[in-house]
Amino acid sequence: QVQLVESGGGLVQPGGSLRLSCVASGSIFSINAMRWYRQAPGKQRELVAAITSGSRTNYADSVKGRFTISGDNAKNTVYLQMNSLKPEDTAVYYCNVEFRVAPGVGPFGSWGPGTKVTVSS
Repeated sequence: QVQLVESGGGLVQPGGSLRLSCVASGSIFSINAMRWYRQAPGKQRELVAAITSGSRTNYADSVKGRFTISGDNAKNTVYLQMNSLKPEDTAVYYCNVEFRVAPGVGPFGSWGPGTKVTVSS
C-alpha cells in the first residue's frame, strides 16, 4: 500500500505564488512518474504537470511558463511551484504516483487526498 500526503495549499491573491509538496511512502520499489492534477468545482479533473523518473516534464498549456514541477527521487517527493496565480487556478490539487512494488511488478497508481488552492482577492 502506498500513501501520498500533499501540503502547501491555501488562499493567495491573484499574482501570488504557492508551492505544493507531495510525499509518497509505503511499498514502493521504484517510481515511474509523479503527476499533479486539479479539479475545479463543477469541472473534470485535469492533468496540470508531470515528471518522470528521468526528470522529463510536461505541462498543461494553461500553466506553461507559470508552474514548475520538480522531484526528489531519494525522498519520493514531488513539488509544484505555482507563480503568477490566477483565479482560474482555484481548485483542489491532487498528487498521483505511478510506481512498481518489485522489478517488473506494476506499474500501479495511487492518489493523495488533495490540497485546496484558492486564488482570490
